[in-house]
Amino acid sequence: MPVPRLRRPSRATVQAFGGGLLVALALPPWGWWPLAFVGIAMFEVSLGADPTPRQRLWRGWLFAAAWMYVGMCWMWFLTIPGYLVASALFAGFHAVAAWAAPRGRWRVIGRPAAHTLAEALRFCFPFGGVPLASLPIGQAAGPFAGVVRIGGVLLLTWFVFQVGFALAGPSPFVPALARKRGVSASADWIGAIGLGAALVIWLASPLGALSTDPTGQTLRIAAVQGGGPQGTHAIDTPASLVFQRHLEATATIEPGTVDMVLWPENVIDVNYEPFEGSAAHAQIAAEAARLGVPFVVGITEDTPDGNSFYNAQVVVAPDGTIVSRYDKVRRVPFGEYMPMRDLLHALGAPTDLVPRDATPGTTPAVLELPDGTRFACVISWEVFFGGRANEGVERGGEFIVNPTNGSSYTWTVLQSQQVASSRLRAIEQQRWVVQASPTGFSGFISPDGDVYERTSVSEQKVVIREIPMISGRTWYSRIGNIPWVVLAALLLAFTLWRAGTLAGLRPRSSP
Repeated sequence: MPVPRLRRPSRATVQAFGGGLLVALALPPWGWWPLAFVGIAMFEVSLGADPTPRQRLWRGWLFAAAWMYVGMCWMWFLTIPGYLVASALFAGFHAVAAWAAPRGRWRVIGRPAAHTLAEALRFCFPFGGVPLASLPIGQAAGPFAGVVRIGGVLLLTWFVFQVGFALAGPSPFVPALARKRGVSASADWIGAIGLGAALVIWLASPLGALSTDPTGQTLRIAAVQGGGPQGTHAIDTPASLVFQRHLEATATIEPGTVDMVLWPENVIDVNYEPFEGSAAHAQIAAEAARLGVPFVVGITEDTPDGNSFYNAQVVVAPDGTIVSRYDKVRRVPFGEYMPMRDLLHALGAPTDLVPRDATPGTTPAVLELPDGTRFACVISWEVFFGGRANEGVERGGEFIVNPTNGSSYTWTVLQSQQVASSRLRAIEQQRWVVQASPTGFSGFISPDGDVYERTSVSEQKVVIREIPMISGRTWYSRIGNIPWVVLAALLLAFTLWRAGTLAGLRPRSSP
């Protein structure tokens, strides 16, 4: 019998997939941020002006799948089934966005709005959202990151989509480029509006920080990285070894050289007893007394019934008193708790990698030093959510700390994206961010997003820097995310109405 020949993928299919790959390569650790705009323009070319519903669904999914499967490859080391399902699901969000967006000339405005809404959904659903491998993370090192001062990551997401779609859509600036690739595009004032709006927002972004100012006070902070190998799990690494590495690194700090010491997330595991009064507490108190400064340390301790645990950051004063505590609110799905545990166990999934679920905290994301200085505290995963840092700043935080633990992941994809997210939080809030990790990366990020004293992976090191305290709030800090979601939804509805797709009307064709 003759062997059936495989059908060659169409040019549009290759363009959609290639566009997604370019978006992925714009993300850290690769970090070629201009490729995001090129990739979205290529996706627009693959769609064209009047694709069928099936073409929109397939090309939208393919574009986002190439983007997500590469950009979220870190998830492979957390849960392989979760990685495969989550990437496909999030690509499905963009398939629906491509299907729902208008065709014809209004697509240059409607498509960016639709795909921004898809990302807004991904940032909060399911399991509280997985806002990694996002367009803003890829722009953290680029010239457009300042847009987050006005509207956070959602507005920057729209900005990148709007510019990318307009570059190859019915824009009066590059219609010839689109026509060369088979798109029936011509110069159109709608494209000028989209690009013009994006340009205005970018030019106005410095205004978002005008109400923030240094207080005149500074703090000299030491971020401690104990070192050790990557790709290890808590169940495989003795907690005492991690604790000892950080004590060794801290011992290199000389008295009188710092005002505060920051340890990473959950490097102290007390097991079966509260941290307060434990042997670990006594050792931290001794170091705090030696240096005469407060320690901000990450702990895990069991709940009273022993069935769960807390992941917290506590402030230990030089006299040993615990003066402030914050329990992590946003837990890592499949890392700190196991969604659908019984179902996954029945299917044979390795649920024993997370034997117990963490109990989420309920207090605001802010800590206080003995002298009354307040700072926002976002523990590890929480740094990917702008609202967590904003909550701490809203309650008087004058800088931000991100104690984290990425030692479970091989490679540096997740760690690099976390540094990029810390950069976005710094720019959004116009605050210094101090990041501390047991195996990398640790460092300081300025309100402009510049990274200082960044450590290498696995090295044992203490980095020290004096940072200014800052008061006031940016436009984003006051506005938040919801108004931008509403505006994107209204913009999509308006373009659907103008294109004639509402009320069962047939879309207008491109002129």
